[in-house]
Amino acid sequence: MDTTPVRASWLASALRAGPYTLAQLRADRQLEEALAHGPDELHLAEVFGVGEKTAIRYAAAARQLLLADLESAPACHPHRGR
Repeated sequence: MDTTPVRASWLASALRAGPYTLAQLRADRQLEEALAHGPDELHLAEVFGVGEKTAIRYAAAARQLLLADLESAPACHPHRGR
């Protein structure tokens, strides 16, 4: 075991056993970054080296998830009463 990068072929073979593709994992990582640091298109483009259309798409998806989370959150803490 060492800290050198793995080859794409090793990663692809490791993922064959699982239910996810490399593209799905990359998309999930980009969305997680957008949720963690805010849906900022410029940040996403800079961190991942993606084009503006891709960055805009991931930021829009993050905004939708954030809004859905806010809409489903209770108005008050359930253990504190009002």
